[in-house]
Amino acid sequence: MPKTPPRPAADQPSPAQQQRLQMADIARLAGVSTSTVSRALSGSSLVNDETRARIMELARSLKYTINIGAQNLRLKQNRTIGVVIPFDSATRQHLTDPFFLAMLGSLADALTEQGFDMLVSRVDAEQLDAAAAPFDTGRVIGVVLIGQWRHHDQLNQLAARHVPMVVWGAQLPQQLYCTVGGDNVAGGRLATAHLLQQGRRRIAFLGDTGLPEVAQRYQGYTEALAAAGLAPDPQLQVDVSFLPQAGGEGVLELRRRGVEFDAVFACSDLLAMTAVNTLRQHGVDVPAQVAVVGYDDIELSSYFHPPLSSVRQPMREAGRALVAALLELTEGRPAPSRLLPTELVVRDSSVAPTSR
Repeated sequence: MPKTPPRPAADQPSPAQQQRLQMADIARLAGVSTSTVSRALSGSSLVNDETRARIMELARSLKYTINIGAQNLRLKQNRTIGVVIPFDSATRQHLTDPFFLAMLGSLADALTEQGFDMLVSRVDAEQLDAAAAPFDTGRVIGVVLIGQWRHHDQLNQLAARHVPMVVWGAQLPQQLYCTVGGDNVAGGRLATAHLLQQGRRRIAFLGDTGLPEVAQRYQGYTEALAAAGLAPDPQLQVDVSFLPQAGGEGVLELRRRGVEFDAVFACSDLLAMTAVNTLRQHGVDVPAQVAVVGYDDIELSSYFHPPLSSVRQPMREAGRALVAALLELTEGRPAPSRLLPTELVVRDSSVAPTSR
């Protein structure tokens, strides 16, 4: 007897059709209607506990899966926001970085206030287009991305295909996406002007200027120097990553170059703290010989020894601003980019005892 030829690929049921066939199988085996199966799988209270348990057991045995994200989108019930934190595959900066934790806390508070859940994920900073995956699969209604890294072009592409997305970062030329961020230029200017007011003239800059936010902090640094009649010395600028130990590595690089410096402006508080520790290990007094200012004003800054001067970013306001902008986008309304104010918090690390 000849075998029935296999059905052509074009006639194969689609995933949606296959799911409906599975639901019909469950309904037949359970002795209920497909609508009852649908209600049971979605957790409806209209189905009694015994029937729901029987249906769920049959679904498991048939390896039936339900796309909760897609279902929520159909029912307009999805209340989950994706928060994506890129990582640099070269440095593998940890999620335990105090800045990331502070930002996650701020976003969690803001989302809770609005009745939303948060789905946190990480993507390679070299592949920022992957940040849209939670939205594309229906798991979230929009995405908050922490940082642009070096891929402004990829973010523009996501915006061009209407992915609801807000980025914590710098405002850049030809930007198609919405950003919320601290005023990095003003922050760099504040830190450097303060060190100049303390009589420092050889101010080192530690940070990766290939990153948009750091580049803007460096711009503020050079503007403050120019206002004081000083030209930036390339030997005093050291590109370092945001990994904590990079602050110490930056100090060692300055010593290797043999350049004199009487102050350090570091682009994160952890960089500033490890810079201070390395200076001490080499017999340098902070702040008497070298004054140090960090960035972000993480909670640990006020407990460090000496207490660390730092440029404060408005973290609580940041979470609310990011969420508010994203919700506007999810409703189909435009969301303009926002620049949040930064301020300098002066502590002992940048003020010599004679200046107090």
